[in-house]
Amino acid sequence: MIMNQPDINLNLDYTMFCEDVRVEASNQLSLMGVIHQIVVPQLPVTLFKFAVVNHWRGEGEFLSEVRILAPDRMKSVAVSQPASFSVVDGGYADNVTVFVNTNFFEPGNYVVQTLVNSSLFAERILPIMRVDQQAVTESSQVN
Repeated sequence: MIMNQPDINLNLDYTMFCEDVRVEASNQLSLMGVIHQIVVPQLPVTLFKFAVVNHWRGEGEFLSEVRILAPDRMKSVAVSQPASFSVVDGGYADNVTVFVNTNFFEPGNYVVQTLVNSSLFAERILPIMRVDQQAVTESSQVN
């Protein structure tokens, strides 16, 4: 679900979840352990590193935050500090948020929210399940 704010010139092309991100010598990003769901033998589980990569197009200066909500949408699992980024006209920007030691206590669809200038901009679902649950075999986000 994308909730573009009509008063700003900004588009979120994609959001990806992965275990880690490196900036290469060529200034390109390398994503390690790209995931669309987390399947574990037991819960709770702690992810030592969890990265959210947002790829932006548009123009302007912005402030971005990422937060992870429990399936009930009432509890915050993790919240990032605000980070500024800019997009030059006709260009793009990649915003990487890395969470460390993130705990997931129950199975379900966790909500990863991206805020821009303190307003909700987009949401993505991150399924967390035990290995004995039915895994997602196909996703609209992964081809």
